[in-house]
Amino acid sequence: MHGNIFSKGLISLVAALFLIPLQGIAQDLSGREIMEKLEDNRRATSNSALSRMQLSTCKFGVREGKISCAERPRVKSLESVGKGYGVDLKDTRSVAILLDPPAERGIGMLSFVYDEGARDNETWLYLSALGRVKRIASGSSDDETEPGSMFGSEFTTEDQDTGKLDEYEINLLEETTEAGREVWKIETIPNEERARQSRYSRTVLYVDKERFVELRIEMYDQYGKEIKRMLGARVELMNGIWVARSTTIMNLVTNRLSNMAFLEMHTGIDVPDEFLTQRTLTDAAFRETELEKLRAQID
Repeated sequence: MHGNIFSKGLISLVAALFLIPLQGIAQDLSGREIMEKLEDNRRATSNSALSRMQLSTCKFGVREGKISCAERPRVKSLESVGKGYGVDLKDTRSVAILLDPPAERGIGMLSFVYDEGARDNETWLYLSALGRVKRIASGSSDDETEPGSMFGSEFTTEDQDTGKLDEYEINLLEETTEAGREVWKIETIPNEERARQSRYSRTVLYVDKERFVELRIEMYDQYGKEIKRMLGARVELMNGIWVARSTTIMNLVTNRLSNMAFLEMHTGIDVPDEFLTQRTLTDAAFRETELEKLRAQID
């Protein structure tokens, strides 16, 4: 009896000695450090990875206090392959290919996202019906162009970017709750140079304190008006990485929303460099042959 009490007491003491410092570390993180951990988690979902997603878009309305589609959603399925490059694998190359609907099968998007602020990200869209590759603008607040939309959805290339944290003022506003979870509320404000390439003058993120996943993001225009909102849900461990399996982005100006649902995510995939090139967009035979090899690694 005494031995059991002593053992339980010792275990509790050891647990306390380990837990208290860890909690202290978590509380002492700066806004920049939180954003770095968040982005590391984001990159992990596309490093040597093959994912299958479903993308749905519709016009939305509010009924009985709930947001819902006011029309039949347009649903598309796609596969995405990515790989990390550069120092600490902080640059990302990825390609996403539409599988369905049949009329859009083969439309693809190739993206190079760089961590370094001096290097502009690069995105190319392949329109299978036209048989040509189009370079997508990164977006500029000085003209009427929009950042590249992901397959006609409300997600843009800017919304998916990582890195370039040096180009933002990062402020840890407070600790609060979101969707029943403890979160950090963080504000990012682009510097003058970055602001010229962004539609957002300010972004507010609600980052899960345990899982380093965004549960909510608010994007504001130059007049301080919220123009977009992103909500993360169904946060689960996938291959050891915390992922919001359902991400919804609402365009509060057009009243349209898009939802990206992760159906599968596989990491540790051996992705050849040649696959992450424009050849994958334009050469259907090459693309399908290489995709079969990638799929075989997870079957």
